[in-house]
Amino acid sequence: MLKYSKDGISVFAILDRRRIKTNGLFPVKVEVIYRRQQKYFPTGVDMSEMEWQNVSGTRKTSEDVVRIENTFHNIRTEVETLLEKGIFSMVTLSLRLGRGSYVTVNSALSSMMDRFRSDGRVNSYYRCRSTLRGLEQFAGRKILFRDVTEEWLGHCEDFWKKEGKSCTTVSIYMRTLKSVMNEAVKKGYVKESASPFGRGRYSVPKGSERKLALSKADIKKIMDFKGTERQERYRDLWLFSYLCNGINFRDMLFLKYGNVSNGEICFIRSKTMHAYGQSKVIRAVLSREMQAIIDKWGNPDDGNPDTYIFPYACSAKDDFSAAHLVRKIIYLCNLSLKKIAREIGIPAFTTYSARHSFATVLQRNGTALSFISESLGHSSLSVTEHYLAGFEYEDRLKNSAALTDFD
Repeated sequence: MLKYSKDGISVFAILDRRRIKTNGLFPVKVEVIYRRQQKYFPTGVDMSEMEWQNVSGTRKTSEDVVRIENTFHNIRTEVETLLEKGIFSMVTLSLRLGRGSYVTVNSALSSMMDRFRSDGRVNSYYRCRSTLRGLEQFAGRKILFRDVTEEWLGHCEDFWKKEGKSCTTVSIYMRTLKSVMNEAVKKGYVKESASPFGRGRYSVPKGSERKLALSKADIKKIMDFKGTERQERYRDLWLFSYLCNGINFRDMLFLKYGNVSNGEICFIRSKTMHAYGQSKVIRAVLSREMQAIIDKWGNPDDGNPDTYIFPYACSAKDDFSAAHLVRKIIYLCNLSLKKIAREIGIPAFTTYSARHSFATVLQRNGTALSFISESLGHSSLSVTEHYLAGFEYEDRLKNSAALTDFD
């Protein structure tokens, strides 16, 4: 009767004979097939075998036929729209059609992930994926929008914190969930009055401002540490990050020999370049210690400027494999750093601590704020001032002691 096919997607009007209804009839549905997946969308029309054959074999028009055709054409239009935008998926189609049984927080997050993957937005994709996993740990794989209330969010927040999630992680998850809810409101799946977010409703917790920076004494212990080859390799990657202006691991692992010029490593932060379209060049002196790390763990300098300094990035074929690589190296590095901290008796630290330690050591050494800001690649001094906030406990302790130091 009604058929449509394009780019591997097929749409049919069918008589669903899988189960007869109590009225002795079968429901007429619109079936969508994509990658061996099938979804059925009701038309609100029931028919007998004889009625369906008559409809299929003639051009007879009736109220029921019009309803079937309208449903079919509506679904076909949505399929064509999603194909044109390059974001077709069964989940996205179900959301666009507003079918209640399919409109779940889980499916909405999955749809958002599909869009981010299609757009190459790697970090956004992984943020959604982590949020979805966290939500499903708390409430399962079918979370209805109507279930997400202020009270529900409070219980969810408590659950994540008891599971050991940091305030920053909880804040990221909740902001992602808020984005999904806002999108559902915008598309009409949820009434605005039913959203638990907004003024006077649930407030997303702020991330922790605590930034762990190591002292020079702690860093000296790290440099002097002797352990397994694996521990020393990841320790040296951390030290290279610290010495190279606190370069993040994504940028460090993808450094090439072409980044070395006149005794300096010159690079652009991928984070700011992608976020703000900036191309501010950061320069870090290639110190003796950094060169020793390259000589020990890096690729040989073969004169090719495209040769990676460290032997990791060559396995990355696209943005997603690159992101997976970086996450894997950071995970393995943090495991080793945790063991090192325990063995030498210093506070636990991670790859992220290298950047804060670089800034803090310079600050406490009396280095000008403008130099620190330029070295970090910040867009303004105010960003650096906020970044350094919370790094001054030792100074506060010293000044507090001075209040009663009468000698």
